[in-house]
Amino acid sequence: MAKRFSWQSVGALFALGLGLGAWGNYAFFPRPDAIPSLPPVSLNPLAANAQFSKGRELNFIARAAQEVGPAVVRIDSARASAPESLLKPFFGDRSAPSNPQERGTGSGFILSPDGRLLTNAHVVEGSERVKVTLKNGQVYEGKVIGVDKMTDLAVVKIDAQALPVVRLGRSDTLLPGEWAIAIGNPLGLDNSVTVGIISALGRSSSEVGVPDKRVRFIQTDAAINPGNSGGPLLNADGEVIGVNTAIRADAQGLGFAIPIETAQRIAQELAQKGKIQHPYLGIHMVTLTPELAEELRREEKLPFPLTAESGVLIIQVMTDSPADRDGLEAGDVILSVGDQTVTTAAEVQEQVEASAIGEPLSIEIRRSRSQKTLQVRPAPFPESD
Repeated sequence: MAKRFSWQSVGALFALGLGLGAWGNYAFFPRPDAIPSLPPVSLNPLAANAQFSKGRELNFIARAAQEVGPAVVRIDSARASAPESLLKPFFGDRSAPSNPQERGTGSGFILSPDGRLLTNAHVVEGSERVKVTLKNGQVYEGKVIGVDKMTDLAVVKIDAQALPVVRLGRSDTLLPGEWAIAIGNPLGLDNSVTVGIISALGRSSSEVGVPDKRVRFIQTDAAINPGNSGGPLLNADGEVIGVNTAIRADAQGLGFAIPIETAQRIAQELAQKGKIQHPYLGIHMVTLTPELAEELRREEKLPFPLTAESGVLIIQVMTDSPADRDGLEAGDVILSVGDQTVTTAAEVQEQVEASAIGEPLSIEIRRSRSQKTLQVRPAPFPESD
């Protein structure tokens, strides 16, 4: 038979609790002088965050964000938009502004204490001046001192001193599966941090969907959205290994970054000269496969007989280009460039990019059934193209 608690029992237990509380150092109702004092809470969110994290060990993502975050900036640009006539179908005759402007937001990061910044070319394209906002809220006017569309990189300068800077790492030693951390301002949400892994390395511009660029991209699943463009991609040590580039609107879980070695080389030349001269041959080419060769023959798309099944096929030679002047022809299959065997159009592009403007570049080709070697002198890439 279950026993029933009486009010007397409850009262006895309560009294016992009070007695033990008074007897011990930690009473149920402690004396005011027994309550430990707490540190004052700062109303400044940055100071409060630092105070909160002080005294406890941060994970590597938080450490990287704390270290690099102050050197990541927001870049706002304005440029002339489409002509008024193109806006009429959307806005009508009266509502289209007389001097329409597009406003864009991107990211960048500080390379030097005196205010040299690196970002994407498409972030500042069409602008000579941009607004640069630091993480601490300071706003500067930035001058665009160099843009390179071929690598989608640009250098901006602000008038400041003793700025925080990033630490540069290496991308040529990365392996798929390593951690990747992206910092930037995606969709206008400032100072956002995302994390993932390195998904793949050496993605060609054709694979990524931007065949006009001369870059081998780092692929990551760290979220990179519009507004992240130009921000840093970090390794687990908080070192910059790439420049984030949002280029695939249809991508899900795919982000791409320009390797830091490429970015550093281009940034130095832009800072010194204001522009980049890329070697140019003047050919259109494709990586030939048996399937593509069969399709081209079946649809009769080429003005020359196609005998090859693989290799890099020249499908067009631009008039009065270096390739045209030095003897390359449509229908030639490129076998090697600069003594380096090539099997893809991307490999040809890399070898041309590594060549010197005006200097002979050895190109071995197969034409019909014979092989020959030509000396082609690359010219600067024409800006109009």
